[in-house]
Amino acid sequence: MDFNYLTWIIFLPVVGAILIALIPALSERAIRYTAAIFTLASLVLSLILFISFDRSLASAGVIQFAERVSWIPAINAFYHVGVDGLSLPLVILTAFLGFLCVLISWKIHSRTREYFAWLLLLETSILGVFTSLDLLLFFIFWEIEIIPMYFLISIWGSGRKEYSATKYVIYTLFGSAFMLAGILSVYFTTGSLSMMDIAQGGTASARAVIPTAAMFFLLLTGFAVKLPVFPLHTWLPDAHTDAPTAGSVMLAGALIKMGGYGMIRLVVSMFPQEAVNYAPLLLTLAVISIIYGAALTFRQTDIKRMIAYSSVSHMGFVLLGIFALSKLSLIGAALQMVSHGLLTGLMFAMAGLVIHNVKERDLRKLGGLARQIPIITVVFSIAGLGSLGLPTTSGFAAEFLIFIGSFSSTVVSGVQIYTILSAIGVVLAAGYILWMIQRAFYGPPMEEYNGVADADILERVYMFAFIAMIMLVGIYPAILTDVIKLGISPIAGLIGG
Repeated sequence: MDFNYLTWIIFLPVVGAILIALIPALSERAIRYTAAIFTLASLVLSLILFISFDRSLASAGVIQFAERVSWIPAINAFYHVGVDGLSLPLVILTAFLGFLCVLISWKIHSRTREYFAWLLLLETSILGVFTSLDLLLFFIFWEIEIIPMYFLISIWGSGRKEYSATKYVIYTLFGSAFMLAGILSVYFTTGSLSMMDIAQGGTASARAVIPTAAMFFLLLTGFAVKLPVFPLHTWLPDAHTDAPTAGSVMLAGALIKMGGYGMIRLVVSMFPQEAVNYAPLLLTLAVISIIYGAALTFRQTDIKRMIAYSSVSHMGFVLLGIFALSKLSLIGAALQMVSHGLLTGLMFAMAGLVIHNVKERDLRKLGGLARQIPIITVVFSIAGLGSLGLPTTSGFAAEFLIFIGSFSSTVVSGVQIYTILSAIGVVLAAGYILWMIQRAFYGPPMEEYNGVADADILERVYMFAFIAMIMLVGIYPAILTDVIKLGISPIAGLIGG
């Protein structure tokens, strides 16, 4: 295909960031519209990509819209990007969230030029991760993301923003060090940086040089930090709580999905036998993440921190689906990543509106807001009910597939016990989400919140966009699962799932 869709999708946001940063004459209004135009263009192209995606070719695990140009011949590195059924939904999710985050940030007035430049660079880095098919390119995009997220939290955040931003960088660099060691080990063993070639050729010959189990855990650690997996999760609540609203939306909606994507794309596909061997350990960590994350959620009083801890629990379901290692559970894990991005992204957006309009984030001081801000209340409730798995929402479809796929898996012995224990997380989720909604929005109205502004027209636009996607995936999940399964099938075939 002559038109390089992926390059345009990846780099349009950063082109917008460069224009915003380098053209001094741009007013605040022009900066916002520039950011909106470039992110919208990236989203439109990603939707064209989705419509043009050939489902028949993908059944054989073919990478589509691939672009491959020699980059560093001395080490056989390429600028190699492409999408399959696994990466395409995450590309659309990231482009969708990138555009909506610009709308969410419309009322940012502090250092506007820098803010939108960093926000657009963040989107490009995440898109690059989901489309890279060369390990070096993948790692570079992975690392770029640290810079904009650090500045977004440390400058435009709240609370202990410098502490949270620094903690985020330390944890991410810790995981990246392990990942880089894993990538170098794979390269020294196979002589290749191509993800597809390595997955097809296998790494069994690595035993003579570097144990495959060592490479497996080196890569896994980097992705476990990002997902995050217990006990590597403690950076997430701080980063979420203190980040600006759009930063929280991108962090929860797209950035932590890089961890789950990396586990499927690199860890499971390159080391299928090790994935089977160590699945019980990873399933144990999944159960702990689900239950421990949910239990800690009950103890929170900050509305954003509560949503943050719920993300730890919900990402445990992703880990469960991945290492149950059945085709259906892997499809469910991929769908959960998209669903969680939509649902939790919307919850953080609504929490941001509550904090901005009501000037309060402590649940102990909130109550009765349904009468003052009915639109925000309804939308927050929809997002919350979706997160606890209400039928007709994307949350139900994703969790249903994970549980059915995990329970019926024949790859890992005893997986049924892990699945049953994980179901406790669903019960706990119902408890803490309903408690949060009741505490913040229902009960006797408080007089001090009379006259608080509800959502304006622009805010209603992005609310509707979120809800439309959540309900579309919930009512008709095949719109994504039919694509996802085509990317998962070759990977599941490697492990007999």
